[in-house]
Amino acid sequence: MRGFGTTIFAEMTALAAETGAINLGQGFPDTSGPAAMLDTAVEAIRSGVNQYPPGPGVPELRAAVAAQRLRRHGLTYDPAAEVFVTVGATEGIAASVLALAGPGDEVIVFEPYYDSYAATIALSGAVRRPVTLRPEQGRFTFDPDELRAAVNPRTRLILVNSPHNPTGTVFTRAELEAIAALCREHDLIAVTDEVYEYLTFDDAAHIPLATLDGMRERTVTVSSAGKTFSVTGWKTGWVTAPAAHIRAVQTVKQFLTFAVSAPYQLAAAYALEHEGAWVEELRKSLQAKRDRLIVGLEAAGFTTYRPQGTYFVQADIRPLGLADGMDLARALPGKAGVVAVPSQVFYDHPQAGAHFVRFAFCKKDEVIDEAVERLAAVSLGGGPQTVV
Repeated sequence: MRGFGTTIFAEMTALAAETGAINLGQGFPDTSGPAAMLDTAVEAIRSGVNQYPPGPGVPELRAAVAAQRLRRHGLTYDPAAEVFVTVGATEGIAASVLALAGPGDEVIVFEPYYDSYAATIALSGAVRRPVTLRPEQGRFTFDPDELRAAVNPRTRLILVNSPHNPTGTVFTRAELEAIAALCREHDLIAVTDEVYEYLTFDDAAHIPLATLDGMRERTVTVSSAGKTFSVTGWKTGWVTAPAAHIRAVQTVKQFLTFAVSAPYQLAAAYALEHEGAWVEELRKSLQAKRDRLIVGLEAAGFTTYRPQGTYFVQADIRPLGLADGMDLARALPGKAGVVAVPSQVFYDHPQAGAHFVRFAFCKKDEVIDEAVERLAAVSLGGGPQTVV
């Protein structure tokens, strides 16, 4: 783990606290989830559900996850053998990679990638093989030939994140078919991070990779309650996969954290079954917040890429006459009272993302408005330009 150090989120959050800046860096909402879900957790605590739950997860949540996958995507999973609860999606991804890849193996990732991916692959002893997402017609995508070239006899896993953090891309069926074809051809396992599965915008539709031909039996799908129900601090996630893969994940996870908070599991189970309308309102509100932030970033002179999902807008700083997002991100808290995250930290090849910074819009409208007013009040250079 030498070379990983403190995460960029810890660094930027510390800068926000030190300067009093508005934190649009880390992806957590400043409101809570549905009241009935919160009450379910409180009632579980008060009624004595405070000891170790079953290691694979409480039966109620495993059944609710299986029902959600069937209802939403037509995927059938046995809740007793093919659904497993983890301490958030981060642990789900970590346990999956540690279980299924090791020294001598290679793991393909799409860069920019969520920072835990690189650390987890390093812990497994495997080698990271990045494929770069680049802007094309207003969204980030990959070159299928580059993806194919990344596969070799040592390739074991492809780690897929859609809706994608930090670019906001929602992979199309054609893009997913290109990934699936390689998995089938080379007998690869896909680990999919789908934590933003409900949070897509405009006409973008989330398609689980496991729904494609031949992929259910070679896909390990990870999701969670955190983003879907605005309870990121609950750290309650789950893995759905064939029973053999679940057994491998469980073997690792039991020695990481053993079990997941029982009251939160029961509340997440309730929410999956009963709070679909609340989630749809959240999705609509986030789409409006995205547009609100983009207008402000444009006015401040950034080039923006309109995300199809997630919490984040990628902003290009080159119209400001700047080239290094890390320098700008470290200066913004003191100069403008706003925190962003430099996207280059999510790349194996930092220069590919050096001119991007990431802003989060999962905040109250008044917080977004104050942030863009602060950005507009200082001289950042350049003029507005939007990629639509």
